[in-house]
Amino acid sequence: MHELSVCQALVAQVEQIAINHGALKVESVKLRIGPLSGVELSLLEHAYPFASAGTLVEGSRLEIERAPLKLNCEACGLESEAKPNLLTCRMCGSCLTRVVSGEELTLMSVELITA
Repeated sequence: MHELSVCQALVAQVEQIAINHGALKVESVKLRIGPLSGVELSLLEHAYPFASAGTLVEGSRLEIERAPLKLNCEACGLESEAKPNLLTCRMCGSCLTRVVSGEELTLMSVELITA
């Protein structure tokens, strides 16, 4: 389960942010995750409490925003949403597409308790 190692890296990053800002505790962590990120959301949510145990992040809320999968067609220029298992253009059917969004795993925000 590589989601545990993803959570451990996330917790380390968030804890460093908290320390740099003199926080006593982390209240919440917000992520933006695309369907092609390679991360299984339910496993990430399950691993989060274990990875954050004993840190400033322990007990914080993990909020996950799902990023849509968007493609840009190099044949006709259309940018549109797609399904992870069908990366062809909705307009012309071309498979000459480029992923514009949907591969990301981004730390969007951290809410800290400072006093």
